[in-house]
Amino acid sequence: MNCSIGNWKHTVLYLTLIVSLLYFIESLISHKLHINYNKIRLKRSPNLPLRFRDDGTFKILQVADMHFGMGMITRCRDVLDSEFEYCSDLNTTRFLRRMIESERPDLIAFTGDNIFGSSTTDAAESLLEAIGPAIEYGIPWAAVLGNHDHESTLNRLELMTFLSLMDFSVSQINPLVEDETKGDTMRLIDGFGNYRVRVYGAPGSVLANSTVFDLFFFDSGDREIVQGKRTYGWIKESQLRWLQDTSIQGHSQRIHVNPPALAFFHIPILEVRELWYTPFIGQFQEGVACSIVQSGVLQTFVSMGNVKAAFMGHDHVNDFCGTLKGVWFCYGGGFGYHAYGRPNWHRRARVIEAKLGKGRDTWEGIKLIKTWKRLDDEYLSKIDEQVLWETSDSFLK
Repeated sequence: MNCSIGNWKHTVLYLTLIVSLLYFIESLISHKLHINYNKIRLKRSPNLPLRFRDDGTFKILQVADMHFGMGMITRCRDVLDSEFEYCSDLNTTRFLRRMIESERPDLIAFTGDNIFGSSTTDAAESLLEAIGPAIEYGIPWAAVLGNHDHESTLNRLELMTFLSLMDFSVSQINPLVEDETKGDTMRLIDGFGNYRVRVYGAPGSVLANSTVFDLFFFDSGDREIVQGKRTYGWIKESQLRWLQDTSIQGHSQRIHVNPPALAFFHIPILEVRELWYTPFIGQFQEGVACSIVQSGVLQTFVSMGNVKAAFMGHDHVNDFCGTLKGVWFCYGGGFGYHAYGRPNWHRRARVIEAKLGKGRDTWEGIKLIKTWKRLDDEYLSKIDEQVLWETSDSFLK
């Protein structure tokens, strides 16, 4: 009898201990197991539509090839020990903050390889850190994918979905097409991250409610096999058809033509190699790594007539601009410190600024588009300023 009572007491003590332990563990991790509705919030969206400033300007900061990894523990590449006591992804973050504070852009364009997939165990966390300064300053931003973004925990569709849902993002997964029977549906198009961003005229101007500047973003892919050969991706026919269809919609009746447009993508087109034999502005320091496929991008841009320049990344120590059949093709130059570069070759960023023409008593359409680069040195040195396009319309002069 005494033995049975002893066993019973031991059982009660044992069960009490287990229940207490489970309660203790649950109290530690309950915030991770239960939905806290107080913490759910909507995306912080930028003020739309984007528009020119009161002074008639609109400025874009291009950030090419951040190659962000995991922050402080991700070391820099191709820097000298004499340059930095310790160099990591945080140097990339510091550079982005410096550029934002110096240039005060109206839009930031991240042109691919925003993260370096093989250097992170959490793609979403790395993207949040990489894009973080744009969000901190509340600046509208747009992003496309490169050939390394998807090499971690998210595929290309998941990456663009995540990017489109981040605060102050104007990125889109793919363009919508209106269907009267089904409502707005996603257009069937190659890649993820093909979309248009419209920029309206200055407040109070005659074109305040009109698109005066078009920005087109493209997914240039990653790697593909063509006729048994491994090559880089390219902008496909379906994407170019969408571009042509979109560009003829909604132009200003006052301007009578499609507004000037810019294009942003990661991998350069094959024809960029030809710029080696032409005058160009900037540095041409490595071979153009691109697809062996003649994509039709240049022909499409030329036929449209309003695409004035295209901005790309991918080849980090190229930062030049050159013209092909009247269209400028410009590299951003390597931005990120975890991306390959060259010792004594400063990381850099490109800035694009459009200016409106002044009419008799109001701002009109775009008169001028120019660009320059800034180096991540002590002074954020400004180099290679150049005019990309200037209107010949007399009423804008």
